[in-house]
Amino acid sequence: MRLGSASRLEPRTGRSGEGLVFDGVLARRAAGLSTSFPTPHFPSELGEGVVAFDSGFASPEVLPDLTTFAMAALTTHRDETLQYSANQGQPELRRWIADYMNEDGCDLTPDHLMIVNGAKDGLDLVCRLLLDPGDAVVVTAPTYFTCIPIFRSFEAQLLEVAQDDDGIRVDELEALLDSRAQDAKRPHKFVYVVADYHNPAGVSISAERRQALVALAAKRGFFIVEDNPYRRVRFEGPSIPTLKALDREGVVIHTGTFSKLIAPGLRIGWVAAEPELIARLLQLKSDGGTSALLQRIVYEFCRSPAFPDHVERVRRLYVTHRDRMVAAIRREMPDVGVNVPHGGYYLWLTLPASVDGEALARAAAAASVNLIPGSKFYAGTGGFPRNRDDGRSHVRLSYSFATVDDIDEGVSRLARIYQAMRAA
Repeated sequence: MRLGSASRLEPRTGRSGEGLVFDGVLARRAAGLSTSFPTPHFPSELGEGVVAFDSGFASPEVLPDLTTFAMAALTTHRDETLQYSANQGQPELRRWIADYMNEDGCDLTPDHLMIVNGAKDGLDLVCRLLLDPGDAVVVTAPTYFTCIPIFRSFEAQLLEVAQDDDGIRVDELEALLDSRAQDAKRPHKFVYVVADYHNPAGVSISAERRQALVALAAKRGFFIVEDNPYRRVRFEGPSIPTLKALDREGVVIHTGTFSKLIAPGLRIGWVAAEPELIARLLQLKSDGGTSALLQRIVYEFCRSPAFPDHVERVRRLYVTHRDRMVAAIRREMPDVGVNVPHGGYYLWLTLPASVDGEALARAAAAASVNLIPGSKFYAGTGGFPRNRDDGRSHVRLSYSFATVDDIDEGVSRLARIYQAMRAA
């Protein structure tokens, strides 16, 4: 295969077993990426006896039967669903989502919305809209680990700001802004937050902090990207208005998804922002439109009497799973700190200083218990002050996919490994 006339643009064979070396051909965003395939972790890839605490898969017990809605989509609405979809998305679904978010205090019309292929697709599009190479993005420490490579692929500089039980430290964020201004550094383009039932930490931003964050963004001229996949998976506690509901200046860009509430395989999400931003995002969306068939299925399900019953079933099952996992950890690993979230999919564990989270995750995987070490959730680039935690004293466990029996068995295996590491 010849890629160009210049020798540097031609693939050459490396040392035995290394394959081809593409000097000068790959884009910077790809040149440093691993050539190894990821470790299998999807349910269909897992062997018998593996307990999956690593990713936020939906429980098979709450995956809805969408047969009736799919039949209607493929018969009554066939002329719509088997064609290309408009880039902005199906108008009826956008109207439903606008009403859905307005129940939370927003003031949206369908023109404020664009349908995307899941929330991560929306986040990627927002980066296309806002980021140039070298721009700064603020994330919490810890943050959703999948956002880190997305931001880095746009050559963004990641700045970490601490969070506590009330969410992002807005005072620390303001101090970071002041410090960068004094040093004549470029201001950051946006702050990325998971406002409700944070992944991985489980905390929600308090009402006071939400108001302060939105006010600061309006005052200092940056965007807030509010990622909100877990909002309706709420078990207890107050329902605090979303950041988008508090936004009066158009500074909040909200990404939502049906993955955590209905089914992740649908890949239907949305971006909510000012119409001027949506109009620009549409011109950056190059996939020919999100599946019209799946949009119609989701819309028909959401407007049916089955949807509120489904949401309640999701809440009941996942709070049972959460409580079962919390009880098992407190019983089997009583000296491990556990943050109990009021919703969402995850537990964030704090280990004693003598136990390394990465080592624990490796040993657990060898015992067929998959979990994610806390270090994966830290950007590692610091902020103001410098990041004080690299995550090695944490691990994240998901309680969504495993059955209650699997939760007991998985925590029991994990506890045996943990106790051995403590003893050593």
